[in-house]
Amino acid sequence: MNSKYENLAEKIALAHLGGGEIRIEKQHAKKKLTARERVQYLLDEGSFEEMGLLVTHRSTDFGMEKELYFGDGVVTGYGTINGRLVYVFAQDFTVFGGALSETHAEKICKIMDQAVKVGAPIIGLNDSGGARIQEGVRSLGGYADIFFRNVQASGVVPQLSAIMGPCAGGAVYSPAMTDFTLMVENTSYMFVTGPNVVKTVTNESVTAEELGGASAHSIKSGVTHITSANDIQCLEDVKTLLSYMPQNNKETTKKLPFELQDEIRISLENIIPENPHKPYDMHHVISGIIDEDSFFEIHKDFAENIIVGFARIAGRSIGIVANQPMVLAGCLDVNSSIKGARFTRFCDCFNIPLLVLVDVPGFLPGTDQEWNGIIKNGAKLLYALSEATVPRITVITRKAYGGAYDVMNSKHIGADMNYAWPTAEIAVMGAKGAAEIIFKNEIMAAADPEAKWKEREAEYAYKFEDPYRAARRGFVDEVIYPKDTRRKLIKAFQMLEGKEVVRPNRKHGNIPL
Repeated sequence: MNSKYENLAEKIALAHLGGGEIRIEKQHAKKKLTARERVQYLLDEGSFEEMGLLVTHRSTDFGMEKELYFGDGVVTGYGTINGRLVYVFAQDFTVFGGALSETHAEKICKIMDQAVKVGAPIIGLNDSGGARIQEGVRSLGGYADIFFRNVQASGVVPQLSAIMGPCAGGAVYSPAMTDFTLMVENTSYMFVTGPNVVKTVTNESVTAEELGGASAHSIKSGVTHITSANDIQCLEDVKTLLSYMPQNNKETTKKLPFELQDEIRISLENIIPENPHKPYDMHHVISGIIDEDSFFEIHKDFAENIIVGFARIAGRSIGIVANQPMVLAGCLDVNSSIKGARFTRFCDCFNIPLLVLVDVPGFLPGTDQEWNGIIKNGAKLLYALSEATVPRITVITRKAYGGAYDVMNSKHIGADMNYAWPTAEIAVMGAKGAAEIIFKNEIMAAADPEAKWKEREAEYAYKFEDPYRAARRGFVDEVIYPKDTRRKLIKAFQMLEGKEVVRPNRKHGNIPL
């Protein structure tokens, strides 16, 4: 073989080895795939085209010139997932612990720039100890270059971050600015400052898992949207998530083949309990409306009083925002408002229609909520839905009380179609509280205050706790049988496919952050 060809083959082989066999074995011992194995599994077979294979760092401090690895700790390039073009970077923990250098960052920035130019999703597989300290400010500048591109790409192409190992310090802010973050249980963690610094500064003893593991961020902080059992499941979740979204903000998600049949769902008739105070699982409503087994829930374990996720109706990808009566009676609070708002804004960015399912008795009361900004945070969901220009449909299944009625995609904030089930209760508040306020003096003066209260409560409920007054005013387009819901939604989303909204001429609005 020509010596020049042999030289190239040798360099390619070295690049594919990353940090070497011993470090690869250590990666496998932790039940983690290598960067290249992750890329190969994620992308369609034979589709990956690598960029920057032979890049090396430029550092000469601290003897770094003696440690050169082709690729410099990150695998970058493009390929396809189910035939769709994507750009991907995978940090290689076998090379300097995946630490980010100036050239490492340049490789990532290059594919991000290319992705925005051609309009294709960006997928980051993060496994890095942070900035390469031997490079000082150059590595910090590299992070900032990536952060800037995250912002420029936001709302233009989907950005997905899979945390498949450590992600600490400044490294966490890039995933935080992408659209969705996935974490692997027991092998990944995220935090700004690690356990040792926390111990020094606050005297708190905490493990890396407790501080920033997948469980902590999926339940407590809401930083991660999806947790996966292992690397393989995480990559499968990335593929599934990507299937619900388009390539970019100028396209819509590809519709799957679907033949309209008998779309009546009798099971929906038996979900709402006769007792208005008894909870039920909104997941059962969702299952009765969507295409079979198509629901992909986001933020499943965080702020469980609201449900968000992707699904399909007649092959169309939609986003669902739904109150969950099983948790806090479906009340809106700080975390659920933020969760619903963020998901709503993603769907609006990428032309994904929204279905809002309503059973909400109001905002959660209490000093904790007020002092943590329920006013400002509740307004985020109101703002996000009011701003959204995608097709928006609401179904009120039971309670829709007070300001929460307005917030949950009411007709007044621009919803396109609003349906209500006969079990819907649309009022300022529940009959018991309303009667106590309206008839307070009469109840107190009555010979039997309790009986009078119940009498007036029944009167208020008869007059106001149904969907018909709202229907008469046009605030509800139609009161429907639950069994007809899926059929109605299929037709309504089809009707709204051509929806266009001209926005006011402005730089951008000022959402209450």
